[in-house]
Amino acid sequence: MSDTKANKRFRSQEWFDNPNNPGMTALYVERYQNQTFTRDELQSGKPVIGIAQTGSDLSPCNKIHVYLMDRIKDGIREAGGIPMEFPVHPIQETGKRPTAALDRNLTYLGLVEVLHGYPIDGVVLTTGCDKTTPAMLMGAATVDLPAIALNGGPMLDGWWKGERSGSGMIVWESRRLLAAGEIDFDEFMSRVCSSAPSLGHCNTMGTASTMNAMAEALGMSLSGNSAIPAPYRERMGMAYLTGKRIVEMVHEDLKPSDIMTREAFENAIVVNTAIGGSTNAPPHLQAVARHIGVDLEVKDWETIGFDVPLMVNMQPAGKFLGESFFRAGGVPAVMGELAKAGRIHMDTRTATGKTTGENIAGMQSEDLMVITSYDQPLRHDAGFKVLSGNLFDSALMKTSVISEDFQQRFLSQPGNEGIFEARAVMFEGPEDYHDRINDPSLNIDDKTILFIRGVGCVGYPGSAEVVNMQPPDDMIRQGIYHLPTVGDGRQSGTSESPSILNASPESVVGGGLAHLQTGDRVRLDLNASTLMALVDADEWQARIDAWEPPQLVHQTPWQEIYRNHVGQLSNGGCLELATAYQKIRHQLPRDNH
Repeated sequence: MSDTKANKRFRSQEWFDNPNNPGMTALYVERYQNQTFTRDELQSGKPVIGIAQTGSDLSPCNKIHVYLMDRIKDGIREAGGIPMEFPVHPIQETGKRPTAALDRNLTYLGLVEVLHGYPIDGVVLTTGCDKTTPAMLMGAATVDLPAIALNGGPMLDGWWKGERSGSGMIVWESRRLLAAGEIDFDEFMSRVCSSAPSLGHCNTMGTASTMNAMAEALGMSLSGNSAIPAPYRERMGMAYLTGKRIVEMVHEDLKPSDIMTREAFENAIVVNTAIGGSTNAPPHLQAVARHIGVDLEVKDWETIGFDVPLMVNMQPAGKFLGESFFRAGGVPAVMGELAKAGRIHMDTRTATGKTTGENIAGMQSEDLMVITSYDQPLRHDAGFKVLSGNLFDSALMKTSVISEDFQQRFLSQPGNEGIFEARAVMFEGPEDYHDRINDPSLNIDDKTILFIRGVGCVGYPGSAEVVNMQPPDDMIRQGIYHLPTVGDGRQSGTSESPSILNASPESVVGGGLAHLQTGDRVRLDLNASTLMALVDADEWQARIDAWEPPQLVHQTPWQEIYRNHVGQLSNGGCLELATAYQKIRHQLPRDNH
């Protein structure tokens, strides 16, 4: 059989510059030159750079990328590349029902197909809103073409009556005020809307800021990329430099697998604790690691990250918002302070072409009120606790948002510090919670732990951000703003609630939460990292034996496909069959005619 491959330097030349297969080459070139490209350009030997466009009217958190696109393309052309923008499936955390978590894996699949099946040599991954960043990194990991992330950046700081108004945080605060009868609906709406003064994603250290910080800590973006606010002129400059750099990365053949190593993920875990990052970071990074082929366990988040201090004074774990974090030095300053304490792997490769150590050399906090030193942090031992017991194999608790009131009320019994025994109240999803949270017959008090189930990857589907349940209205009026809450779903990264969440395995697949009943006694022991139902062993086994999986109702074809193939949050919530596909760029797809 004759060889019809071009066997030239760039993958795109198999489409556009292949004299060994003239019929197909003519077909490919013919249609691509009917827009902005000439035949000479397509056959010039320049690399084709894809730009994965995540911004749209449906994705306001990423809409800034529509306006950054010209600068990205300018950088690509300046460096000798050919830019080709393409759309990806939208993900908007505050727009998609039942949850944007469904869209992460769908966007991932779409990106993989584009990168594998089209004439692309490298890609700029536009990121921003929570799940766009992991979806982009997961797709780049599977295909393993040279790739670089460009964040759109956070919104400007919000303000309400002279106080900082942070994304998400103002929602939770306003809900409590509304429940207590201190504000009306119109003021509730005005307060919440004050937190969104410009283009950009959440201006708090929610999941969006966290995951873009994770991309930078992993080495998948230019240094300093993640924290620049969307409207700042530096964001336009970063777009241009990112466009230039991806062309160089293609010439260097610098790939995600060269950058996202085990040591890079360990750096990200450490940085996540230092910035007070979201509880959504573990499942997202677990997913990226699985698709790149790096062994990363959920327990690593405690063993590697728990003893790291909280160093970023940014809501929800602190006071300030995105503009202050950027001016204080952003992720490079945090990593520079961590490096002084020996907590960063300095030799990991990054998208800059330099090592992490070279990127952060001389970097330190420019404002110690916002980014502290390692030795004088906001809180010591600020990482996640990874709990286990007869209710689940693993669940996360974010210790950096445990308030003094929560600590004193629930975790400071003399002689049993860090231990809380209570009565369980179980809700069957958020609708049941909203219907019954104020039912006096539940007898909810400060000796209660609220549970919610059926809200995980398979159950919801997609794992909903509903675990941060607020107490009944009468308790809020008494000044009790938080109860311990537990669930097999997730919560917003902007929440200041120290919930126990991401419980795996989830209830609908037979996890222990399926067998818990309202009125059962439970025991939380943070010292031992356990949460146990204090139910007689024979009774517990009888419940297990009697359990039957619930009937699931699919509303769309994708929901059924997703449920049939998704794993658990402890393993990243991946489409399990997809994790077997790695470095697929080496498998050139067949011609289409």
